[in-house]
Amino acid sequence: MKKAVVLGATGGMGFSLVEELVSRNIETIAFARSKDKLEQYSQEWGPLATIFAGDVFNEDQLKEAISKADFVFHAISIPYQNWDPNLSNILSLILGECQTQKKPLIYVDNIYAFGIQQEKVHELTTKNPHTKKGKFRLKLQQQIETSGVPYIIAHFPDFYGPKAESTLLQYTFEQLLIKNKAGYIGDLHLQKEFIYIKDGAKALVELALREDTYGEEWNIPGAGSISGLEMVEIASTHLGKPIKFKPIHRWMINTLGLFNPFMREFSEMMYLNETPVLLDGSKYEKRIGTLPKTLYKVGICSNLDEIAKKNSEHIS
Repeated sequence: MKKAVVLGATGGMGFSLVEELVSRNIETIAFARSKDKLEQYSQEWGPLATIFAGDVFNEDQLKEAISKADFVFHAISIPYQNWDPNLSNILSLILGECQTQKKPLIYVDNIYAFGIQQEKVHELTTKNPHTKKGKFRLKLQQQIETSGVPYIIAHFPDFYGPKAESTLLQYTFEQLLIKNKAGYIGDLHLQKEFIYIKDGAKALVELALREDTYGEEWNIPGAGSISGLEMVEIASTHLGKPIKFKPIHRWMINTLGLFNPFMREFSEMMYLNETPVLLDGSKYEKRIGTLPKTLYKVGICSNLDEIAKKNSEHIS
């Protein structure tokens, strides 16, 4: 049986990838900087996961981790304000080791490179990024495609779900449980797409385990689209009390950006909360099969329960 390494294993997608891999009886090296978090998460992953506390910028540690595996998942995520040049440097190091050791790379990507789109985007949709971060993500994709390393590039919408701690919805849900109200980025009536993070991991692992999926891009959409008002209804019913979302508009983000480096970088991505990019997953379903799609009602309720449990454990 092949072995995998997940780089960025303590992030939301990294955690779910390790979880999915070991659920398929695949020995997995969980690589991340935080030894404490790795040890904590290893109790949930079980004995098939081997933790490796290391820094991707340490070439010896990266080389050792990749040498232990047959394929490499890149799920490392860092704050917007640290993207350039760090993401490119990280990718260069990983690609260099993959090329030297002849290991394939499975890359977790977002939708930024597509730019503004009026229709659902498929894998061959012309990318026309108009933001700094969109252009940067396209550059990273091209870096992979021209590396000579066998690759899978997977595009995902925004994540939510277990361990997805740095996502927009996670912040919203955490506030709901504290105050019964929360800020919500964008128009409450607008239909946007999110993906339950465990679904994304299942679909990506399925791609990685096949031999005819490499050298391509793949879209992995969520369970359709949903509005903020629909989320309010789901959360209110589940919690058994009235809740409220307060829309956060572009001008508010711009104002916060005067004082907060992350918000300053986030402001250019507000177009996604005005003209959402929706993914077409028909390629996956035609060639691989039905995409995992947790209904929003199920995923949101599960997410709220997990946050509530975490909060109660922290208090106790």
